[in-house]
Amino acid sequence: MIAYFTVGADDIARARHFYSAFLPALGYGLKEGPEGLSYALPVEPGQRPVLPDFYVKPPFDGSPASVGNGVMIAFEARSQKQVRELHAAAVAAGGFDEGQPGFRASYGPHFYVSYLRDPQGNKIALFSSDPTEPGRDG
Repeated sequence: MIAYFTVGADDIARARHFYSAFLPALGYGLKEGPEGLSYALPVEPGQRPVLPDFYVKPPFDGSPASVGNGVMIAFEARSQKQVRELHAAAVAAGGFDEGQPGFRASYGPHFYVSYLRDPQGNKIALFSSDPTEPGRDG
């Protein structure tokens, strides 16, 4: 099981503006400290954490943050409508469009996805694959 993802950021305030435009709508809460941003799903008393967590931090080695070529982090939305809304919110919050919301011919008929770059250049996907919603072929 994947426990957490971390992406580097040189401008934490700019990263907070971007990620807070859509992660809270997916249920993530934010804790901010001197080490950066920690987004986590809520934990009921007596329950184990719901994973994965998502962290945005300055690189530990003090060098400028850089993106991983071929690295992408995907967040599941509740619906196609939410994918559209969160994509628009993330772009308005300083992200960059890498692929408008919609179906892709190379994926399954219910995989509805959009792609973004955060202000640092990290690639993010927002998707829904709810089989009760209209699919690509119908």
